[in-house]
Amino acid sequence: MAIGVFGDTPQLPGGENVVSTPLYWLYEWGNAALLPSRAMADATRLLFKNPLNPLAQTTFGKSVAAAAEVYERATRRYAKPDWGISSTLVSGERVPVRINTVWEQPFCNLLHFERELSVPPRRPQPKVLIVAPLSGHYATLLRGTVEAFLPSHDVYITEWTDARMVPLAKGPFDLDDYIDYLIGIFHRFRGECHVIAVCQPSVPVLAAVARMEAGGDPYVPRSMTLMGGPIDTRINPTAVNKVAERRGTDWFRRHVIAKVPFPHPGFGREVYPGFLQLSGFVSMNFERHLDAHRALFMHLVEGDGDSVTKHQEFYDEYLAVMDLAAEYYLQTVESVFVRHDLPNGTMTHRGLPVDLSAIKRVALLTIEGEKDDISGVGQTEAAHALCTNIPAGKKAHYLQPGVGHYGVFNGSRFRAEIQPRIADFILTNNSEAKPSRRVKLA
Repeated sequence: MAIGVFGDTPQLPGGENVVSTPLYWLYEWGNAALLPSRAMADATRLLFKNPLNPLAQTTFGKSVAAAAEVYERATRRYAKPDWGISSTLVSGERVPVRINTVWEQPFCNLLHFERELSVPPRRPQPKVLIVAPLSGHYATLLRGTVEAFLPSHDVYITEWTDARMVPLAKGPFDLDDYIDYLIGIFHRFRGECHVIAVCQPSVPVLAAVARMEAGGDPYVPRSMTLMGGPIDTRINPTAVNKVAERRGTDWFRRHVIAKVPFPHPGFGREVYPGFLQLSGFVSMNFERHLDAHRALFMHLVEGDGDSVTKHQEFYDEYLAVMDLAAEYYLQTVESVFVRHDLPNGTMTHRGLPVDLSAIKRVALLTIEGEKDDISGVGQTEAAHALCTNIPAGKKAHYLQPGVGHYGVFNGSRFRAEIQPRIADFILTNNSEAKPSRRVKLA
């Protein structure tokens, strides 16, 4: 879930920079060129799975159908996944869930998972704002996070927009705009929410809260939970952190920024393409992904439906990626991973300092995973030392044993051990924070 600053970026023979070539166009042409073979593979799969085909029940027929399906899935361009959340359990009763867009901006929508409750629940149902990462994957990657909070909370989530879908006329989007968006969302809740930042948004969430506190804004959230976030990447630096520092922002500007091609709505916009992000993800664990697709072939031949479904669900989400606005991507790399502006006290928003010592009213919980290879242990906990004026009774930290980055916000251990701790912290700090007399940002 980190900003993609790792992996080897493709270069043309002779070492020519990809930025001087129509990189995105080449990708689109390659994808289009594969359409006939994908259609043929899909037709072959249907032919050899047809019960009227005498070869369908033979090992040969099953192998041909399996090979065709693996090829089609491996070369497919994956669309934005659906949320797939239609109901939840509240006080033992199954209730419908409607997903509504309640706030819109060019690069982000705020979604509300509205539960159609027949009777008001007896226990408090605090409003929870989950800030999804803007780092290559869609917000649906947090489906499990949302599902864990729905039974006992009123859940909202930021759904970031694929930059290639935003017309150039809508203007640029950078880290300052990101922070503006968060402040605007906090104002919509009028102080009645608890914010949960998953990975990358930990930095802009802290910055937004600090700017609001500095101005005595009455609408700061009641608590903030930072999960596996790169607050201070100098602590236990991971491969992601080291690559960013070694290469510097100029390298990324020259090698990974491309313009969106026609006919996408964002035609002409400079972006960090999602397919480059995905190549970085895959290259980090290439053998594991290769083994997973070999296993898929065997499961298809054997008719192991459960294993096939699990593989499909994971890769339908994992392989669906989005483009990031170049301004936001490069500013984040420079500020968070290269200069370490937040822990150094040099971060600014719209030219004004981001002073974490100004935070006094907002409770702080940090969550880390023992085996996190994206945000090293200690990087998120560093927020406590920086937020010097939050009372000790409103601070907490939890290190989850045995989980990596993904396990911090999803999976069985998240549901059994992490989510209950967050829920308890939220309930403990659910009383309204007292606003300062100042009401304008300093």
